[in-house]
Amino acid sequence: MKETVPVRYSIVVPFYNELENVRPLYSKIKDVMARVEEPHEIVFVDDGSTDGTFKLLIEIQEMDHNVHTLRLRRNFGQTAALKAGFDFACGEIIVSMDGDLQHDPEEIPLFLEKMQEGYDIVSGWRQDRNDAWLTRRFPSRVANWMMAKLSRVRLHDFGTTFKAYRREVIQGLHLYGELHRFIPALASWSGATIAEIPIKNIPRQNGKSNYGLSRTAKVLLDLISIKFLLDYSTKPLHFFGPAGLLGTGLGMLLGLFLLFKKLVLGQEILFQHGPLLFMAMLLILSGIQFLSIGLMGEMLARTYYESQKKSIYVLGEVRSQRRELTEFKRFRQDLPKADAAGQ
Repeated sequence: MKETVPVRYSIVVPFYNELENVRPLYSKIKDVMARVEEPHEIVFVDDGSTDGTFKLLIEIQEMDHNVHTLRLRRNFGQTAALKAGFDFACGEIIVSMDGDLQHDPEEIPLFLEKMQEGYDIVSGWRQDRNDAWLTRRFPSRVANWMMAKLSRVRLHDFGTTFKAYRREVIQGLHLYGELHRFIPALASWSGATIAEIPIKNIPRQNGKSNYGLSRTAKVLLDLISIKFLLDYSTKPLHFFGPAGLLGTGLGMLLGLFLLFKKLVLGQEILFQHGPLLFMAMLLILSGIQFLSIGLMGEMLARTYYESQKKSIYVLGEVRSQRRELTEFKRFRQDLPKADAAGQ
C-alpha cells in the first residue's frame, strides 16, 4: 500500500481491559515518537475488552490521525492481538509492547538504534525483575533457559513483548496459540539476526495482571511445540520414527526369542512366558503406532505447507484514517462497509 509519506516506524500495542493505562501510555508513546522525528503510526489492538478500553481508544484515534485502532470480536489472546497489529502495520520497523505500562516508551529509541546496526529483531531483556520469585521469576528463568537450549537462540528473556522487528520478518511468520513469546526462535529458523538489549521492568500500577503460575504448564507445552516446529515440522517421521523402530525392533526380537523357546525347546509360551509375550506384542503394536503417527504427520505437513493458511483471528471493527486498505486483504471480509472504504 502506498502512503503519501512512507511510514518508518509502527508501534503495536495490544490491550485487554486496560482502561486506566490507555491514555498515559498513549501520551508517553506520542512524546517519544515526536522526538524520533520520523514518520510513524501507532496501532492499538483491543482484544475484546469489556471495561470501556475500546471506547477510549476510539476517542484517541479520532483526535490523532497517526493512531489506528483495531478491535477483535472477542478475546482471542495476546498472540492473535499482536498478529492482527503486525498484519495491519505498514512501518519498515515494527515495535511491539504491552499496554499495562510495565514497558517504558522512553526505551523505544534504544530498540530503534540497535536496529540500525542491521539486526532483524531486537528483543528486550528484563535484567532486574520486580516480580514474585516463586510464581514469576523462577518459572521464567527455567523456561528461558530451556528455550535457549532447544532453539539455539541465545536470549535471556523470550517472554517479554517489548521487541522490534523488521516488517518483512514478522509479517512472514504464522502465529497461533501462545507463540508470540517464541517469535525470535521461529524467526531464527529462516535466518533472522537477533540482538538483545536490557530494559526496565516497571511494576504494574493499575489494573490486574493476566499472568500467573498457572501459565507455566502452558509454556512448557509450547516449548515442546516450538522444538517440534523448528526441527521436525517438515519431517515429523524423524521425530516419531526412532521410537517406532525401537519399539518394533525390540518386540520382534522378543518374539523371535519366544518362537525359539516354542519350536526348539518345546516350552509352553503362554504359561511359562506370558508376561514376556504380552510385552513383545505391546512393543510391536506401539512401534507400529508411532510409525503410523509419523507417516500421518508427513502427509499433514505437506498439506499444511501446500495449502493457504487460515487467519487466527476475526476482526469486528477497524477505525483508521487511511485512505486505502486494499492490501490488507485478510481484514476486508470482516470490515463494515464504511470502514473498508477508509472512513
